[in-house]
Formats: sequence, C-alpha cells, structure tokens
Amino acid sequence: MEANNVGANYPNKFGSYAIAYAPSVSVGATSNNAAALSIVGTKYIVRRITVADANKSISTANVSIITTSDGNASNAVASAQTLSNVTSTAAYQDLTLAAGTATTTYSAAALFVKVNTAVSGGTVDVTVYGDIVDL
Repeated sequence: MEANNVGANYPNKFGSYAIAYAPSVSVGATSNNAAALSIVGTKYIVRRITVADANKSISTANVSIITTSDGNASNAVASAQTLSNVTSTAAYQDLTLAAGTATTTYSAAALFVKVNTAVSGGTVDVTVYGDIVDL
C-alpha cells in the first residue's frame, strides 16, 4: 500500500475527526451518565461537540460533557448549557467548550453526557470531533 494516499493513513493523521458518537441519547431524565461516548484513541484533543438529530424540540434541555460518570462538574469538557438552538428535528447546536479544553490533551477512555435539565421523551445524537494524538 502506498503511504501517499488517504487510505494509508489512520485517524491520528487527520484533524477534526469524529472521535466519539452516541446516537439517540436520552435527555428525558436528569442523569450523571445519560450516555458514554467511547473515544477512538488513547490520547486526544477535543475541538467541537455537536448535538443534532433530536426527535423533537429539546430547547430547554441542559447538558454537560464530562470525563467521569460521577457528575463532577470540575471534569467538564463542555460545561452545563441549555440546548436552546435545538428547536426542531432539523436543528443542531455546537456546545461551548470549557475554558481548559482549549489547552488540554485528554486520555479518558470515554466522555459522559450529563443531563442537568430534562425534556420528557427527548433524544439527540452527540458527536465529539477532535484530533487523535495517540491511537
């Protein structure tokens, strides 16, 4: 295989790769770990977290993305925020990353979706984009 084409490269050779994905994450009840986002790679940089493809308006839901399943806000990659832009099934929102995320290389095997304020029956897909430092 030639090393000068995309097919010869792994995710750690690209920027802004989808490093984690969780479909149909329930925001229907408050939870410290509504979903575990298993990460591709052992060391990574988080660049963007997108919530999209909601099953209905979840604009009053409030979520955080954290590195532990215990709900500890000090481990936030994206601090608590309302999904005010997700007003329909066609809407999406990029979460604002926590201040420390801009300079942190993470090694947690998973990130967790914490639901702070629920929307009954609501679901949404969550995708984490970033750079793989080590596979």
